[in-house]
Amino acid sequence: MLADAVRTGLSQPGQKELPCSFLYDELGSTLFQAITLLPEYGLTRAEMRLFRSHAAEMGALLPNVETVAELGSGDGSKARMLLGSLTKGSRTKYCAIDISERALADCAREVRDMPGVEFHPLNFSYSEGLRRLRELRNPGKPMVVLFLGSTISNFHRHESLAFMREVRTAMDAGDALLLGADLDKPESQLLPAYDDPTGVTAAFSINLLGHINRALDADFDLRGFAHEARFNTTDRRIEMHLRSVRDQKVTIRAADFQVQFRRNETIWAESSYRYSTAELETMAARSGFSTIGMWVDPEWAFASTLWRAN
Repeated sequence: MLADAVRTGLSQPGQKELPCSFLYDELGSTLFQAITLLPEYGLTRAEMRLFRSHAAEMGALLPNVETVAELGSGDGSKARMLLGSLTKGSRTKYCAIDISERALADCAREVRDMPGVEFHPLNFSYSEGLRRLRELRNPGKPMVVLFLGSTISNFHRHESLAFMREVRTAMDAGDALLLGADLDKPESQLLPAYDDPTGVTAAFSINLLGHINRALDADFDLRGFAHEARFNTTDRRIEMHLRSVRDQKVTIRAADFQVQFRRNETIWAESSYRYSTAELETMAARSGFSTIGMWVDPEWAFASTLWRAN
């Protein structure tokens, strides 16, 4: 899968592109946790503020939850803030879905002392993890799916709707989805969050090539690429690119593939779209949900929105 996706993405005419999920190997997941601590990156702190202020309200809208499933759980720290309010002390299955084994190990440590929480690590992609949920949940018992941290922003807009519909097919009517989404804000606030002066985001971005080196026996020269963040005003998104600093050729042995880069040619590594609250409500309706709650952080324009499956 990795080899095929790398070969396809780097063979694109015009703009080379790689899936952003490949940013999150063991090292990449650790670097991303560091990014969330940077003063320039206010997104995670905004979401945490909403949880501290409104978790009880969220829980009140979700009676008798038996299964809490999180897409892209990371270290589980956000779920820990919510589990007490969502489960109300009853026996609960917490199904953490993440492609990083390291993240799931951290998640296990984070929730192991929570009474009544039965931890189920699912080391799979989102799609496969959603399929496994069908086997783990008890039919007829309510479930909440968490999709936090504005991961939805990494999908192109048409892909985000398709994915929300895929999530809906894994759920029963009456189940709920708690979605985190970053909202529109000035470019001057956004760009430093994706190109911090400390260089942590650059290391996270360039590690994508290191991941390919390690996994596919490639010979990317990590010093031969530079991190570049751009704001696309038309599509209201941040783009993270890896720019080749010289003409060069890379061999990816496990994919039986060679690729040429011209000086200043880029690999598009990640997109991060901004939303309005109206767009989130429209996406809910078009993917089979009703919006039953929305909370917005005033300091860093971020929304936690609660949808119920129709």
